[in-house]
Amino acid sequence: MLPHPPLPDRYTTLEAKPEYVNRLFDKGAKYYDGVVDWGFLKSGSSYRRWVQERHGLKKGHVVLDVACGTGLVAAAAVKILGTAENITCLDPSEGMLAVARTKLAARFVQGRAESMPFPDNSFDFLTMGYALRHVMDLEVCFREYCRVLKPGGKLLILEVTKPQGRFSRFFFQLYFGRVYPWLTRLFTRSNDARDMMRYYWETMDACVPPAVVLEALSAAGLKAVKRDTSLGLFSEYTAVKP
Repeated sequence: MLPHPPLPDRYTTLEAKPEYVNRLFDKGAKYYDGVVDWGFLKSGSSYRRWVQERHGLKKGHVVLDVACGTGLVAAAAVKILGTAENITCLDPSEGMLAVARTKLAARFVQGRAESMPFPDNSFDFLTMGYALRHVMDLEVCFREYCRVLKPGGKLLILEVTKPQGRFSRFFFQLYFGRVYPWLTRLFTRSNDARDMMRYYWETMDACVPPAVVLEALSAAGLKAVKRDTSLGLFSEYTAVKP
């Protein structure tokens, strides 16, 4: 189950998507934190901590942060756990991992969500922040999540979801599709950073609706599947391994 239809202007075949995405984020990694910080009005750090705590992350948990990027979600988890020693960060982009390594003393592994090099029943809590659109197959990915979680372990996926209302959808498209990439180029003077945020918008625009994500989570064998929203824009998908 694809998270969004192929984007032929970005890659010629579906099999070419992982390499394209890796290259895109490798080039844009050094700009990512700054762009995300002002792009979301400096609200991201407090939200990432608050949402993990609200959904049950607590001291003593063994955590896996999938598609960790520059480590923003994992860094927020450290503030709850009090340490990074129980956190494993996984990402396919070496450029993003290089930035993340400067922030926290977690365990870092280069790899993809669809095939993770971890034993069964390894983690109490699994997070994925704003990267669901970049995987190859939702069900394959979610089966891996179910496999590596301990029985009773919890999954939390954060995403930005295109609103359904006519006017809210218009302003969403205007900001993320036009204003955000333009400002990114203006502030960073980097075409790579601008292209990264253009792709960010294109995948949000094409992403499957939340009902499909929930269906894929259930099909992977996870239970208590649920979606909460904040501001009608931020989706919080949660599920538990039986």
